[in-house]
Amino acid sequence: MTEILDGKWLSSTIREKLKEKTELLKGVRLPQLVVVLVGDDPASHTYVNAKEKACKDVGFISKVHRLTADITNEELLSLIKSLNEDETVDGILVQMPIPKHLDSKAVILTIDPEKDVDGFHPINVGKLHSNEKTFVPCTPLGVMELLKAYNIDVSGMNTVVLGRSHLVGRPVAQLLVNANATVTICHSRSKHIDEICRRADLIVAAVGVPHFVKKDWVKKGAIVVDVGIHRTEDNKIIGDVVAEVMDVASYMTPVPRGVGPMTIAMLLSNTFDAYEQHMKG
Repeated sequence: MTEILDGKWLSSTIREKLKEKTELLKGVRLPQLVVVLVGDDPASHTYVNAKEKACKDVGFISKVHRLTADITNEELLSLIKSLNEDETVDGILVQMPIPKHLDSKAVILTIDPEKDVDGFHPINVGKLHSNEKTFVPCTPLGVMELLKAYNIDVSGMNTVVLGRSHLVGRPVAQLLVNANATVTICHSRSKHIDEICRRADLIVAAVGVPHFVKKDWVKKGAIVVDVGIHRTEDNKIIGDVVAEVMDVASYMTPVPRGVGPMTIAMLLSNTFDAYEQHMKG
């Protein structure tokens, strides 16, 4: 019988704890997350609205700078620098993707690493690879917290990460290495991916292809974490893994209600951590 790794439940638990911590902050300023949204991409607006609501639900201050798509690099970087200098701002998040005429690398480099709650700044990436305490990208961090909540110790596990993006694949692989797992990363150029997966104790699917992982790729008793999220033509939400894997996996994340809810929960957690660091000076 497969046990469900319930991200919806864990996300709610984490948010409730953060709300309780925030309610105890009497007589001092509250944590503040500032989101910068450029352009009118519908998906980005949806994500930003969800982040704004989540902040307010736990008692954080949330501000969104909604900028037109024709903003210049100089104007955008100037805004970020002013947010860096604002002592009441704990976290800065620039919603990606941004319009193509803007320099996304320069944007990430300009964010103060101590306010980089997305964990994308090269300094924070370097600290992750050095196994130092730092801000970690929210989705990979959510994967690890989900495993931890179900007392799954990945130490010594033969683990396969499908996908090598800077958002999920690479950082989740590094987190697994830091936790003493044996990690193989597969990507679009990898050969015999099905055979590699069959040897895995843990599979993290973050390849961005609907139903990429088939049932016969997964050995009985393996743990499967599905990071993918796709909407079908008939408006169903599916992941990178076929549902039939439930027949063989010992633990598996559902889609939806799995990794997705954890991403915003980890953003809130990172923001509170940044707040505590700033208050300590």
